[in-house]
Amino acid sequence: MTVSESPGRQRLAQEYLRAHPAEAAALLENQPVDEVLGVLRTAAAPVAAAVVERLTPDVAARLLAAADQETVSRLLPVMDPTRAAALLASLDTETQNELLAALDQRLASDLRTQMSYPTDSAGQFMDVRIAVFRPETTVSDAIARLRTLPRELVLNVYLVDSESRFAGTVALQQLLLATPDEQLGGLAPGARVSVLAVAPREEVVEALTHHRLTSLPVVDFEGKLLGVIRYAALVEVTEEEASADMQTLVGAGKEERALSPLVFAVRKRLPWLQINLVTAFLAAAVVGLFEGTIAQFTALAVLLPVVAGQSGNTGAQALAVTLRGLALREIHLRHWPRIALKEVSTGTLNGCAVALVTVIGVFVWSQSWGLCLVIGLAMVVSMMIAGLAGAGVPMVLTALRQDPAQSSSIFLTTITDIMGFLSFLGLATLLSGLL
Repeated sequence: MTVSESPGRQRLAQEYLRAHPAEAAALLENQPVDEVLGVLRTAAAPVAAAVVERLTPDVAARLLAAADQETVSRLLPVMDPTRAAALLASLDTETQNELLAALDQRLASDLRTQMSYPTDSAGQFMDVRIAVFRPETTVSDAIARLRTLPRELVLNVYLVDSESRFAGTVALQQLLLATPDEQLGGLAPGARVSVLAVAPREEVVEALTHHRLTSLPVVDFEGKLLGVIRYAALVEVTEEEASADMQTLVGAGKEERALSPLVFAVRKRLPWLQINLVTAFLAAAVVGLFEGTIAQFTALAVLLPVVAGQSGNTGAQALAVTLRGLALREIHLRHWPRIALKEVSTGTLNGCAVALVTVIGVFVWSQSWGLCLVIGLAMVVSMMIAGLAGAGVPMVLTALRQDPAQSSSIFLTTITDIMGFLSFLGLATLLSGLL
């Protein structure tokens, strides 16, 4: 037996996998799939599953696709169902069927059900492994049963009626502080917060934000309890929602990841880049309308980026604040007049302050009071319009029932560039006698 194959070396490797699954996953991601499978086959099923769950989605999916049925039957039953379903959903139908055939029939059915829910819906994030009790169950009986369940499943106790409809949640702390003969139904609060399995991710995030939950029950249209979204998944959903908004804001797809395939990334980004090109030509066309003025007063070409840059930043500030308000459900369409007035006023006041500094700088550079007047007025007008546009773009998309973050920055940049160029060059043309 070689040194690399010694029992001591193998035990050390397995202990490393158990104690540091995230670090192990990062190291294994750069290794050939066959070697990774070889390492995981020698590890205990829970340890191997913990490592697989921490691999990037594309690597984990390739791993499952290349695994034999014995390995699959060891890993999937002990993996988080949400993670397992997501990985299976990324594979082709034939591979899915082959892998599911290696599993227990009930587990395979649960995974198929979870995979059938719409993308980014509550059903995709839920865990069907829950402790369910009847309201008439006593505290002592419930505690005795909970002791037989895996620790990771014992967070809250969920109640269902005779029709399996969700009837309330009892926190573990309440359960431990109650008297042994007390019934669970008397410990459940009156409010029964839950979401439908088809509810979008945004609704899940809203429930988490408003109700400060550690877990969120998921029900069907009849109110029957299907599963629960646990706290870790809720946090992950919230983080994904925030990061997805950052991507869609600039025209990247929500589904794209840092390690997504090249073709997928191009397919998601290129359409919006083409749209951005069209809008850039629109802005260029506005500049072209004043070609004669620019040719006569070349200083205007030098100062164009100053006006466009300040109006763009103003619009981006208003956009960020409005998007955050919409994401946190702090504002709705009925608040539009108030928000518009606030952003127009903010843009105007900031425009006056910025214009004052700009006028001083331009005068030192050009010694032209006429040019100072033009750029000062243009700065105020463009920043006022930019503030209105920054608040207006996400509100219009919301009114059209579209994602307010979807490429908002592209539309906003078009508006701020066009209005910045138009205000500056238009005023320069009107006041050309002073230049």
